[in-house]
Formats: sequence, C-alpha cells, structure tokens
Amino acid sequence: MAFACTDPPPSKYPGQEEVHIEDSTLGPGDVFEVRVYRQDKLSGTYSVSAQGAISFPLIGTVAVAGKTPIEVEEEIRRQLADGFLVRPQVSILVKEYRSRSISVFGQVQKPGTLALQHRMTIVEAISQAGGFSAMARKNGVTVTRTEGAHKRNFTVPVESIADGRAPNFVLRPGDIVFVPERLF
Repeated sequence: MAFACTDPPPSKYPGQEEVHIEDSTLGPGDVFEVRVYRQDKLSGTYSVSAQGAISFPLIGTVAVAGKTPIEVEEEIRRQLADGFLVRPQVSILVKEYRSRSISVFGQVQKPGTLALQHRMTIVEAISQAGGFSAMARKNGVTVTRTEGAHKRNFTVPVESIADGRAPNFVLRPGDIVFVPERLF
C-alpha cells in the first residue's frame, strides 16, 4: 500500500488589502524622518523613546506611541502653528518599525526574530530568514496569530504564492511563522 504525501489545504486568510490601521502605529524604538518644508533645522530623523515620545525642536516632547504617522504629522503641524511658524508643512516617513517583530522558525536557513516592515508578506519574511531549507514543506507553512485572547492558525501555501497561484499573506506584529519538515 502506497501513501501519498499531500500538502494540507490552505486556510482562508486575510489578503493584502486587509491591513489594519493599528499595523502602522508607532511604538518604542521605531525610527522616522520628519521634514518641515523650508525648515532644515527642524527636519531630521527621530527614534521613539521607551516612553513613546520624541523631543522636537521648539515644541519639546511629543507623544507618538500608538499614533499613525499622519496623526503625528498633524500634531507637530498643530504645535508648530501655535506661535512658531505660519502654515507649517510637515511630512513623516517611517524608516523602520523596530517595535514590531515576527518570528520565523522551522525549516528555514536562518530562523529567528525579524523586524516587521509595513505590509510585509510571508514570502518577504521567509526570504529574510534565508529562504527554505532543503527539507521544507513549502505549501504547509503555518502562521499563528494572536487576536485579543484568541490564537488563530493559518495554513499558508507559500510555494503557490511564489508561483502566483495563491494570494499573498500579509503579516502582522507578533505573528509566528513555522515552516514544517516535509514527510519524504
């Protein structure tokens, strides 16, 4: 009697279009650039402190943790307009979300914890982990996601995603990616 080795069926999982707003909020350790139009001395790169704030010229401490980059832009703009500049134009570019991470382990070349980039996909995460090992079960990858007090597991067909036969899987902070060993 011969046994066939088949991949588990993929889960129904959220697509790339379902990015939640909290996925782009800032946290301790995140690095972003602030540009104030025609104000080079106010423009610069900032790292969010452990207390969730930055120290900004002229206005002092600005709480940024838990806010989106657009909310931080608006806050800095509002405070600069309050007696410092006339109609300031402020823009923010997030350089690195250090406060967010994911874990990738199992049959990958370099298992470990990775900094989660905005809208990072499972294919990108496995690539950053050095790619699959020779023994990886590429269409049987499991993502464990904590949502409130509940854990959800998704079976993700990464090889099918890479081949364009399945939609990509967008990772969220705290996701755990496990690449199992193939059975043969």
